[in-house]
This record gives sequence, structure tokens and C-alpha cells, in this order.
Amino acid sequence: MPNDESRKPSDLPFQVSRKSHPYIVGIFLMLAVYGLYIGRDFLTPVFLAFILATTLTPVVRYMGKWGMRPAVAATILIIFSAGSFGALSYATSGPISQMISDAPEIGAKLRDRMETVRRMFDKAIQATAQIDAVSENVSGESTQKVVVAQPGILSRAAGNLLSVGTTLAVTFVLSLFLLASGTMFYQKILQLFPNLSDKKRALKIIYDIQTEISRYLFTITIINIIVGIVVGVGVWALGIPNPLVWAVASAVLNFLPYIGALIAIVLVGSISIATFDNTAYGLIAPAFILFVHILEGQFLTPMLLGRRLELNAVFVFISISFWSWLWGFIGALMAVPILVILKVACDNFEALRPIGIFLTADRPPEEPPSENDDGGR
Repeated sequence: MPNDESRKPSDLPFQVSRKSHPYIVGIFLMLAVYGLYIGRDFLTPVFLAFILATTLTPVVRYMGKWGMRPAVAATILIIFSAGSFGALSYATSGPISQMISDAPEIGAKLRDRMETVRRMFDKAIQATAQIDAVSENVSGESTQKVVVAQPGILSRAAGNLLSVGTTLAVTFVLSLFLLASGTMFYQKILQLFPNLSDKKRALKIIYDIQTEISRYLFTITIINIIVGIVVGVGVWALGIPNPLVWAVASAVLNFLPYIGALIAIVLVGSISIATFDNTAYGLIAPAFILFVHILEGQFLTPMLLGRRLELNAVFVFISISFWSWLWGFIGALMAVPILVILKVACDNFEALRPIGIFLTADRPPEEPPSENDDGGR
């Protein structure tokens, strides 16, 4: 009978074969996605706080050059950010409520402008209603329908406001602690490495990742603010009501590449067509927003951000779809920053660099011809 020392590794009872590795990875990914879903109420403010703190890190460093301590600089920035968000929310809450109350009237005007399309939909609705009526009366008996009472609008709105308020409070407070901690987390990470060379390499990787991510997030935030200001001034000049709402909406939606611009164009176009009697004049506003986004995407963003952090459009759509399905609209807003964080992290680790190559929009560099290559002759 062979002893334990002579037993091969493949004969061990708990040895995992290489064939089972993909299944283990698949199970781990499914559990991770499920954990992200059930923990969204906790993880959403944590992710938002990390993104906000990373965005404001360059400002904290700049204020530190003037002798200001990180805690003081972080407190000033978080108070300013929270105050700005509160002021914008208060300024836009009234116009947004008015727009919601006027939605039936706006919809009626749009239906009048699109009479042909409306008739097509009416025919489809009438056909569907007739089919439903036939299916209900085909047996000659009336079917009793059970209607489940739903909570009122006010109670649902109060619950949503409470949830949003809690998320924002946790986000701002946690961002304050992250910014005020300075280099504490870096020091904690360095304590995990015993050798000085490993510490230096880890510190370089951490600083590279943090610098590139903060540069991207800070720059893209400034670009979106510029887009919002330009759109707000433009729709105000064209005479569209509530220009501040459209300025804030354009700035926020621009965090969603492609999709955000399309949503802004459709919303402003609908309001513009419903506002003006001349349909041709009503199409000027969405055309103007399209022109602004073309300038931003083709000239402003590449000029300020460079080509290095350009992302593959396919993965951008996949990321937005995944995070919006997982965490809703907040997840959609965080989709691209999370994708950038993943790409930068993959670029700084040799084993993960192939993933970073797939995420980038640039073509891979062509390999130089070898000395034995005779040009195909």
C-alpha cells in the first residue's frame, strides 16, 4: 500500500484539474455579479464616493502645494460640491415638476405635429383592442379581473427621495474621508510588501493608476460642464423654455457616450417641436446639440484628453448596458469611469495587458518585419 509521500499530486482527493478551471471562473463570475446586484444599495454610494474622490484628487494636490492640509482642502471641496449639487437640484426641481405636469399637453402637441405616425399607431392600438375584446368574449363568459392596489405616487416619491438622499449623504461623507486620508491607503498597501524593490514597484503602479484615472475623470468632468454651458446658452438663445434644465441634463448625460447625446437630442427636440409652431425652426435646437456633441467628440475631448484612453465603442455599449441593468441609471453613469479604471489597471499589469488591448480603441501596433522575411518572394 503506497504511503502519502509516494502519492502523486493528481491522486490527491482535493486536487483541481485544469479542465475544471473555466467552470470555477464561471461560477466565481456569476457569484460576483449576484453579489453586486444584491449589494447595490451599499456598493453604489461606495463606488460614487471613490469616483468623486479620485476626480477631486488633483485639486487637493494643487491646494496642498500652497500649504493647505488635505483634510482642510477635502472639507472645502466636499462642501462646495454638495452645495453646488443642492443648488442645482433646487433650481431645476421647479421647472422639472412643471414639465412633468405639462407632459400631457406637450404630448398632445407632438401628436398633432405627427399626424401620420399617430394614425398608424391608432390603427395598431384599435386592432389590439379588438383582439383583446374577442379573446375575452370567445367563451361567452365574462372574466373577472383582479387589480392589485399599488402604493400611491406620493409614497413612492417619498421613498425614492429618501433613498437618493441617503446615497448622496454616504457618498459625500465617504469622499471626504477618502480625500482627507491623504497617502494613508498607500502606506497601508506598501506594508504588505517585504522587499524595498517590491515596495517601489507597487508604489509606482499605484501612483500611475491613480494619476491616470484622476486625470481622466477630472478632464471629462470639465468637458461635460463646458458642454452643458454651451447647450444651455444655445437653447436659451433659441427661445426654448427652462434652459438651465437642459444645460444640467446635457452635462450629466454626456457621461454616457453616444447614448447620452442621443437622449439629449430627442428630449430637446421634442420640447422644441412642441414649443414652436414652425416645425423647421423647432428642429434647429436638436441640430445644434448634435453639432455641439460632434465638436466635443471629434476635437475637444481628443485635444484635452489625448488618444491614449480612448475606449472601444463596443465595450462602452456593453459596459453601459451591464451596469444600467445592474444598478439602474446611477450604474449607467458610472459605467465608463469603471471601464477606464479597469483599462488603466490592466495596462499596468503584465498579465492583464491583453485585456487592456481589447478595451482600447487604437489599433495594435504592427510588428516590424523580421530579418528572414523576404517580402513574400
